[in-house]
Amino acid sequence: MIDVLVRGLAVGFTIAALPPIGPVSLLCIRRTLAEGRTVGLVSGLGAATADATFGLIAGFGLTVLADMLLSHVGWLHLFGGLFLCYLGIRTMLARPTTEPLAVSSRGVVGAYASTLVITLTNPITIIYFASVFAGLGLHLTGNDHRTALLLSLGVFIGSAVWWLLLSGGTHWLRRLMNERAMRWMNRISGGIIIGFGFAILTSEWLFG
Repeated sequence: MIDVLVRGLAVGFTIAALPPIGPVSLLCIRRTLAEGRTVGLVSGLGAATADATFGLIAGFGLTVLADMLLSHVGWLHLFGGLFLCYLGIRTMLARPTTEPLAVSSRGVVGAYASTLVITLTNPITIIYFASVFAGLGLHLTGNDHRTALLLSLGVFIGSAVWWLLLSGGTHWLRRLMNERAMRWMNRISGGIIIGFGFAILTSEWLFG
């Protein structure tokens, strides 16, 4: 069963690391710079939880739940696109600082919840998980609960490892950032996040 856990870990790490510049990655980087390594890591763990959830759905073969999510993909993309635009605007308008801001427990929960929501509003990921599992020869039955749970745990751990590396590396590079660099970081990352939001909204309007 260890090989199942390792395969799940590899899948989770790959999904989190690709693409290298996505909305969650930008939020993790920006939050690490502005609010510290803990908030950056917690932001990544929100996405890791969503990845593990999708992996669990694919692993258990819960086609009814998957079909239900996919049948509402238009509304999920609409909400996800608008939410990304909102986060992008907040990022662009954020006050630059050269020292990490004091963060409350509410802020940590908000960082986790925001990336969880962003990732969960992209249910197409279920299809990706299902195809990857099939490609790895992980054909599960409805009663193979232990294997499905190990796969999901592996996905979470693999994804978490990536976010740990990203937030840790960003924290190390933070000492090179001054206030002007932080201001531009906020503007550029916020603009790109808004761009991702508009891309989701436009694609849904054109092809939904």
